[in-house]
Order: sequence, then structure tokens, then C-alpha cells
Amino acid sequence: MAKQELTPTARRMKAIRDKKAAMTPARRAKKAENQRKRRAAKKKGININGKDYDHKDNKFKSVKANRGNDGKGTKKEK
Repeated sequence: MAKQELTPTARRMKAIRDKKAAMTPARRAKKAENQRKRRAAKKKGININGKDYDHKDNKFKSVKANRGNDGKGTKKEK
């Protein structure tokens, strides 16, 4: 996927928006949970390379499946 081509002003504004979204309590809780799950999985010897933790299904999935809502796209995701 190609990098977004943004003007310097738009890039700064996007960075501010992204930071604000990443620091919401819900996103911080998900990030902390993901870190706990990854550490525990590594300790058990589970290979999680290239995988993300899916908070909806409570398991590790490929990045493609997790971020693409299992092939259904993200517009219909609830």
C-alpha cells in the first residue's frame, strides 16, 4: 500500500487526530490487553509472528483477517 501523500499541514493535523484517537481510554485498554496477551503467548511458546489479537473473537489472527473484519470489510463491522 502506498504512503499517503499529504501536505505538511495536513500531515501535522492527521498526526494530531491519530494521537487523540490512540489515547482514548478504550484504545489504551485494548493496547494494554493486547500487550498482556502477546507476552503470555510468547511465554507459552506460541508463534504469533505476523498476527494481531482480535478483541472480538478473543484469539490471534493474521493481520489481514483481523483488520479486514474476516473478509467482510470494515464498513459493516459493529
